[in-house]
Amino acid sequence: MSEDSSSRGFFSRQRRANVEGGRQGVRKVKVSPEEEGQLVRIAAKMGVTVPRLLLESALAVEQNETPTQRKQAMAELFAMHRLLAAISNNVNQLARQANATGEVAAESAVTLRKVREVAERIDTVIDGLSS
Repeated sequence: MSEDSSSRGFFSRQRRANVEGGRQGVRKVKVSPEEEGQLVRIAAKMGVTVPRLLLESALAVEQNETPTQRKQAMAELFAMHRLLAAISNNVNQLARQANATGEVAAESAVTLRKVREVAERIDTVIDGLSS
């Protein structure tokens, strides 16, 4: 899945959600020009602000993932769900044809292999969410 701002989609939000009472804590971090460039580049790639990148990166040590990573994984799962739905339509058409003619179409093996691949991708993403 592309990381540019045009494809971040429904689940992405560059700013964090507001919290009741606001955020009172402030931390100042001094960085070199090279480090600033790296932070800006990484934040842009992830579609977040530099402060959010720093906060999520620091908090990820205990969480094993950032909220942004979880949102990206969820978006990937939804995309795979749509792909699986399209493949399911193909399986239904092949089954209908096999029932009508008594013959299994040659492309059935390819379609079923694709179902397995998508199911494995879904398992991999879910495993990543639970680790």
